[in-house]
Amino acid sequence: MSSYFNVTTGSVHLATASTSNTSVNGATSNAELPGAVPFAELEGKDFEEQIEILNNQLVLERRIKEGAENFLNIDLNVTIKESLRVQVKSELDMAEKKIEAVKRHIEVVKNKSKQSSGAALSRRKVESKGKDVDKGWPACIDEITPGEDFRTALQSATNILSSLVSFQSSYATGSVPSSSPTPNPSETDHQVIETMSKLTDILRRSLRVRYELKIAEVLHVVLPFLGDKYSKQARAAAYRLVRHTLVDVESVKLLDESRSLDWYIIKSLNRDNKHSVEKEQVIKLVRTMVEIGTVKGENMTPGGGTGVVPISEPIMRAIIAVAEQPEDPFRPICIETLTEICEDLTGGIGVLLHLLGDGPIELAPLLSAAFLHIVDSPRTRVYLQVGGDLELALSAITDAYGKGVDHIDRMKSCSKVLQSMLRTWSGLMYFCMDDMRAIRSIINTLQIPSLDSRNLPAHKEIILDMFFDLLDIRPPEWHQTFIDGRRLTMFQTSRDAGEGRIELEGSERGHQTFKLTDQYIALLVLVLTHAGLCEALSSMLEESINGTNLTRKATLLLAEVLQMANRVLPLSIAAKIQAIPEVFDKATHYSDGEHRIIGTTAMSAIDSFNRNRARLQPSTVRTSRPRANSVEDAVRRGQRHVEQVKLKMSLQMDDKMFQSSLLETQVMLTKDSSKWHFETLQEFIEGPLLNPKRMEEAIKVSRFVRRLMTFFHPFNHRFSDMPRNKSNTKWVRLGCSLLSTLMTSADGVRYLGTEDQFLSQIVKSFAQLDPFNGVPDSDPIFSKKRVADTLTYGYLEMLGTLSKYKEGIELLEKFKVFTAFYHLSELRSREDLIKGIIENLDYSIDGHPRIVLSKALTSSYKVWSSSTIWNTELKKIQHIRLFATQHLGDLIRGSAKANAWTLRLLLTQLYDPAPEVCELAVHFLEELCEDNDILQLVVEMQPTMDHVGEIGHPLLLKFMSMPMGFRYLYDAGYIDREMDMWFNERNIYYVVQVEVFLAKVFANSSEDDEDLLAFDGTVPPHFYGEMAKTELGCQILQEKGHFAEFSQFIRKHSNESEDTELIMKLKSILWAVGNVGATERGLPFLEEEEIIPAVLAIAEKSSVPSIRGTCFFVLGLISSTSQGAELLDDYNWEATLDPLGMPTGLCVPVDFQAFTTIPSWSPVVANRTLGRVIPPTAEAEIEVITAIQNLANTVIANASSRSLARMKSRPEYRHIFSSPTMFYRALNMISTQSYRLQIRRFIVDLFNLELNQELVQKLKQCATMLKVHPSYKLSASDTSRLSMFGPLGRPRRTSISDEEDELDPPTTNAVPAEAQEPVITLQPIHKIAGFVIAVN
Repeated sequence: MSSYFNVTTGSVHLATASTSNTSVNGATSNAELPGAVPFAELEGKDFEEQIEILNNQLVLERRIKEGAENFLNIDLNVTIKESLRVQVKSELDMAEKKIEAVKRHIEVVKNKSKQSSGAALSRRKVESKGKDVDKGWPACIDEITPGEDFRTALQSATNILSSLVSFQSSYATGSVPSSSPTPNPSETDHQVIETMSKLTDILRRSLRVRYELKIAEVLHVVLPFLGDKYSKQARAAAYRLVRHTLVDVESVKLLDESRSLDWYIIKSLNRDNKHSVEKEQVIKLVRTMVEIGTVKGENMTPGGGTGVVPISEPIMRAIIAVAEQPEDPFRPICIETLTEICEDLTGGIGVLLHLLGDGPIELAPLLSAAFLHIVDSPRTRVYLQVGGDLELALSAITDAYGKGVDHIDRMKSCSKVLQSMLRTWSGLMYFCMDDMRAIRSIINTLQIPSLDSRNLPAHKEIILDMFFDLLDIRPPEWHQTFIDGRRLTMFQTSRDAGEGRIELEGSERGHQTFKLTDQYIALLVLVLTHAGLCEALSSMLEESINGTNLTRKATLLLAEVLQMANRVLPLSIAAKIQAIPEVFDKATHYSDGEHRIIGTTAMSAIDSFNRNRARLQPSTVRTSRPRANSVEDAVRRGQRHVEQVKLKMSLQMDDKMFQSSLLETQVMLTKDSSKWHFETLQEFIEGPLLNPKRMEEAIKVSRFVRRLMTFFHPFNHRFSDMPRNKSNTKWVRLGCSLLSTLMTSADGVRYLGTEDQFLSQIVKSFAQLDPFNGVPDSDPIFSKKRVADTLTYGYLEMLGTLSKYKEGIELLEKFKVFTAFYHLSELRSREDLIKGIIENLDYSIDGHPRIVLSKALTSSYKVWSSSTIWNTELKKIQHIRLFATQHLGDLIRGSAKANAWTLRLLLTQLYDPAPEVCELAVHFLEELCEDNDILQLVVEMQPTMDHVGEIGHPLLLKFMSMPMGFRYLYDAGYIDREMDMWFNERNIYYVVQVEVFLAKVFANSSEDDEDLLAFDGTVPPHFYGEMAKTELGCQILQEKGHFAEFSQFIRKHSNESEDTELIMKLKSILWAVGNVGATERGLPFLEEEEIIPAVLAIAEKSSVPSIRGTCFFVLGLISSTSQGAELLDDYNWEATLDPLGMPTGLCVPVDFQAFTTIPSWSPVVANRTLGRVIPPTAEAEIEVITAIQNLANTVIANASSRSLARMKSRPEYRHIFSSPTMFYRALNMISTQSYRLQIRRFIVDLFNLELNQELVQKLKQCATMLKVHPSYKLSASDTSRLSMFGPLGRPRRTSISDEEDELDPPTTNAVPAEAQEPVITLQPIHKIAGFVIAVN
């Protein structure tokens, strides 16, 4: 219910909404009685909706109360005074009682909501614990106490640890500390899980308790529960508890030093998938140890990587085994773990390299990114071997010959990985080593003859597609026509070619300016063509004389490469590529007819492609006017000529023809609009009626205009009741045409202003929505439903048509249409009408339309204090202002010239309290200020933008490029403040921003990425670069001395390759220097400091590829001026020029191999002695150890496994499989050598030993006793015994393994033991050391 009291002179209006049940005489319905507020509609709704409904009801009742009080305070001398007072008093009393009732109900609902939220919180905790139950442990019974303090939590944790100790003793003695009279292991196991879950819960919600508990004490209590006698759920709960105990590096170090946990982790990771709940917690524990315990090394040795990971070799081997198992569900997370740490103490890098080539397709990008990070640093890339390691990523392409159809998916994945690697500086420079052998191997696969191989063409097509994507060639739709062999002359341009040209001009306008992506693609074209891409594509043409889709696709790629080389490379370099000597040799090979046909066909196809490309593809050159010689313009000129002839004939129509045309429209014969001839009617209005005499006749004599205008009157419900659909929109266009025609003659203006009721009825229709004009109509003309479903919306377009004419604006003012607009702008619920008005009004004439737009841009109105109502209304207001700002920006963007009034309105939006509106205004200003005229106008207005924050910096940087704008900002103190910020912080942020944008662009990110859409490929504006564009800016830069400091830093740290912070700062300074050198005023700074040779030296000699890449982009910036291009030409860096001889900002080295080749290195060989143990002496033990060692050899693994099974079944060997010492030897072997997961599981299961604390202590003793001293050397007898194939040089007794497999070599020709080196020892020699990727 809503009531409005509007007091006017001489009368009283009580306006009650239709939802009210109050009658005129004051009687009320049952629902309006005090205490009987209708709360039934609250049923079935949640608490937030109930509170919102009650707040709305409260606001309405307060409005009634306020209106009644205002009415009673007015002294009215009218006859109905007393009766109205009685009625209003009753309304006031009722409103007060309802307010109290609603307030009480709100309190009740709020209390219920609090109780429900508390219960829901408890349910969520129980559910979360229930999820833990599903994973293998029950939930903690105790609820989290919100007021629990630290002392209570610590005391609870201590008590729980004590109870866990009692559980251990009870398990050992067989007694259960419970009410159960008999010991029940399953019940005890359940209680153990429940108790550990309680402790874990305490640690999760109290970080301080974690620090207070000693990790050694927790491990002492928890480790026994990791034994085999407990269930997998109990072991999982124990691992989980240990994980939540870790807080810092020291806690992880203590955990790692104990070494007791390693054997449990190894045993758990070796288990099968039935123990997934346990393995999951183990892997989470390992990842937590890596995350918390990794220490980044600052002074690491070359063999020590970039940090220390607190993971022992046995655990690492176990993780690698899981990563190598294809069927294991935890394989992906183990691969990710290895990739994140790259800890190769146990051969992890080799595993990752093989996974890069043959592993899961979805993880290949992750692995490639990790290895590219490794290559970028000289400290870490020494662990890779050029030509044999990272090239494994190419194996799916280079080894594709002879593979089946199932290999295509892997090949596509490999091509994407290779594409991403070649789009990074690390990958490109790595693959350019060794005379680009890796790149040549990819290109040479195109030259393999197809012969009878059915899959080879598909493989080659994948490679061709990869080069299309790599060079960012986006084929239009007519490319497929070219590939199919059809004539391109038959392919016509689309109808929206004109629109396509306009859109393309907007998106491709950077073609004439410097683009970072073009700079990199220029280098790629240079590398690929030098590696033989054009030759390989030419050789593909020989596969078929008649041509196939594959050969035509190769021809298409060749034509695109030639076109791209012509665009992005200097003329001297591009000319060599354009020569394509292989194709010309074939075309001029007169002695070989086939070669000549192939060559001439290819040249003809390339020529046809270039000619039709210019015809079919819209021009990328941005121009201020359409071409006068285009085909589309000829068509338009013909159409305009026909229209002019028809109009001339219509204006010269005689009386007889005029009357005939008038009657032909059927308007004078029937009122049924469906029977009217619409086309004839439209031609009649837009033709003969433009003649003033014919208009006068149509108005006064035939009354044609009167009958037609009556059709559009709102209250006649003819036009206004038509359904809104595609077929009926023509009537809206007809109405706009009729009003335009009326505005062209004085009789038409006079008729519309004095005789017709069209505008008066429009105003009355708007008045139906005004609550201050009496009781609203039950079905107003401009109701939401009618505007959405009927042609009523067309009235707004018609009023917009009138606003285009000066006479039309005078008519709108006469009928007070603009007053109705102002009233409508105050309506909270009709933003659809406000939008329609803003969208349809014409603002070319100064007057009320501009005032309406200004009012919408700053719209705000009073709302009540209810928070829900306030939020709803505030969103509507912001939405209207946002829409108006968007429309204003579109108006400015579409105008032919800059208008001061529109820019002034747009600048006003900078001060809007809504950040969305302010951000949109800044966005439009940034775009519009690309035009120097608009920028000049904006700077002259001197807007204050300190309040805008970060989003306003790009716009202020544009201001700095003009002398007036720079002076204004300098006087405001902006220059000094920002200069200090850029010198200390923003330079670094600029580097991060550019590198992230480039990574997203080259990674083919989704197009809806907001950051990617904001980056159009051009260099973002830099403070120092914009500063150097003005004379005052150069003067201040000289006085501050920042550039001299930049030059000094570059010279001092030009060879930096270790410190990441210094490398990042070096990049930031290089970008600053490059942006200064990109201006004509800033280039003298570089010449004065002689910094260009230093930058060139870094580009050609730095050991960090990313620094070289930064220098490459910086040199491109310097080459964007004619003077800079001349300077670089002296150092053999040639700039690309446009047809007018002006530099385009693209620059490449003449000797590009010196730039793209990083210095070679010698792989680091790690010298490690870990894992060596004293060899056994008993013959039986030697045979068992030898058989276990042979399991690592896939050739004889089956035989060894059968031998071990037979040994275990014989009495003389059984004691070996129950010996802790032999078990330790077996664990040591699988912890220092590579075994598959099934083999590791088989070895552990061979021993009849239960893993518990007692066995762990024995294993620790064995580790101490069997540890080999560094000075220890094996005796001759020991080395002969420890051969993989048994003792060498002397006969031995027949073993179990000999009964089935005779693996020993003959003893007659054996070499004496004294001269024989051992075939293999217990510890293999590792050639690769480990390292860690330091993640910033």
